[in-house]
Amino acid sequence: MTGSGPAPTINGQPIALPGAANAQGSSAEVVIEEMVLGAEDAPVEIIEYASYTCPHCANFHKGVFKDLKADYIDTGKVKFTYREVYFDRYGLWGSLVARCGGQDRFFGITEMIYDTQSAWTRAGSEAAIADELRKIGRIAGLENDQLEACLSNGDKARGLIEWYQANAEEHGINSTPSFVIDGTTYSNMSYGEFQEIIDEKLGS
Repeated sequence: MTGSGPAPTINGQPIALPGAANAQGSSAEVVIEEMVLGAEDAPVEIIEYASYTCPHCANFHKGVFKDLKADYIDTGKVKFTYREVYFDRYGLWGSLVARCGGQDRFFGITEMIYDTQSAWTRAGSEAAIADELRKIGRIAGLENDQLEACLSNGDKARGLIEWYQANAEEHGINSTPSFVIDGTTYSNMSYGEFQEIIDEKLGS
């Protein structure tokens, strides 16, 4: 990968990106958009920290998250922010694809990535895994050129990794999924446990 800065690294390991390198500038110029669902002024804020390659995260999104969204996010009680965690290059690649469509497509692509996690993470070679992620992006309506630009953006990759590391340090994130509810960090939990915490904060 070429570009103005060093190759992005995760846990000290250089991360190769699957697209043809076209990086310019530096991560200092990269603005990372927060991916948010729900009312901006909702009384309770939940930040989820999750990795696209984490099976527990996939299970959360296939189950608990759907109830949480219907009962609390869609009803204006919870502002929900999703923040990616990068334990490996494949999680980063997934993030580059999910963010490629902007806020409008992010959560839909995220759902597709989790729904097909067992298939794409086991596709075999790195090239095969990258192709499976591209396929998800195309199904979501992204153009090939758009996908390649996103998957080759070294500056965005560096910016995302630095953003993740700063967030993880701030909230003490060392496993996924983890949740920060109004500033307090919790590990993975059942829907009933979420309800108990949220309802107490809502005073109901």
